[in-house]
Amino acid sequence: MIFKETALRGAYIIEPEAICDERGFFARTFCRDEFEAHGLNSAVAQCNISGNLRRGTLRGMHYQSEPHAEAKLVQCVRGALYDVIIDLRPGSDTYCRWVGVELSGLNRRLLYVPEGFAHGFQTLEDDTAVYYQISEFYAPQSARGVRWNDPAFGIDWPLSDPVISDKDRQLPDYER
Repeated sequence: MIFKETALRGAYIIEPEAICDERGFFARTFCRDEFEAHGLNSAVAQCNISGNLRRGTLRGMHYQSEPHAEAKLVQCVRGALYDVIIDLRPGSDTYCRWVGVELSGLNRRLLYVPEGFAHGFQTLEDDTAVYYQISEFYAPQSARGVRWNDPAFGIDWPLSDPVISDKDRQLPDYER
């Protein structure tokens, strides 16, 4: 695996190194030893999959607060999406900055999202599926979110007029 740090300290794009032959390919997408060697949280408490029927579907921006803050490893396994993370760690030199990365079933990239980051995505194709490994169990009392179009962040989403749930549409603006 190739680990490439993003502009946000502690967040990585991970590119699997495929071994190819006439049958197709094989690639490792997670190795506890390699994650720990890069100082990343290697715990896996749950794995989830998100199916998204329509292009333009937007989910986010979600996170869990302490004591249930979670790291995520996100991979698009079918279709394509624009994945966005926001550093919400007070005191971080990249506090309130965001990064967007295209993940797709074809590029096979993964995005490592550290604890203290909000996460969301917008699908770029119909029938897009996203697989997550998460370091903490879901704790509803710690579930938080910020609005996808909060002017405090100025996220440049690729598609206007997203398909978004009422719950996500009603998330609050971020208070510093």
